[in-house]
Amino acid sequence: MADSVELSPVDLEILRLLQNDARMSNKDLAAAVGVAPSTCLDRVARLRETGVITGQHAQVDAAKLGRPLEAFLFVQVRPHRRPLVDRFIGHLLAQPEVRAVYHLTGPDDFLAHVATGSAAELQRLVLDELTARDEVARVHTNLVFQHWSGGPLLPPA
Repeated sequence: MADSVELSPVDLEILRLLQNDARMSNKDLAAAVGVAPSTCLDRVARLRETGVITGQHAQVDAAKLGRPLEAFLFVQVRPHRRPLVDRFIGHLLAQPEVRAVYHLTGPDDFLAHVATGSAAELQRLVLDELTARDEVARVHTNLVFQHWSGGPLLPPA
């Protein structure tokens, strides 16, 4: 694994704590992992510089923003060639309903997680923004009834 970064037990604890509370102050973080605040600041900076920490995000409840209907759209694109795929991804990410896009193997090429205000809005998104495009061969829609998040992502022991 050429892209992996060697992490100390302190680095792993910093990651665990920040994944559970990214707003934790450096002073509190340093105390929790048992290092000086300046050392902690340096370690967090190194984790950012090496790409282990890729950002800090606010989790937003889509329903409270008027988008209670979430779905996964499995999309097959033909022909599956880079110039066409790049344009398609750009178009997909430009849609305000799209929360995430994944490039897949198997019968479907892409998985898009979307959040809309209603079934009619979901239908408009599928018909007007996806199946209306020449390169889209098929869209399969699965509605999300409920969602659970996993715990912190740490390297295997």
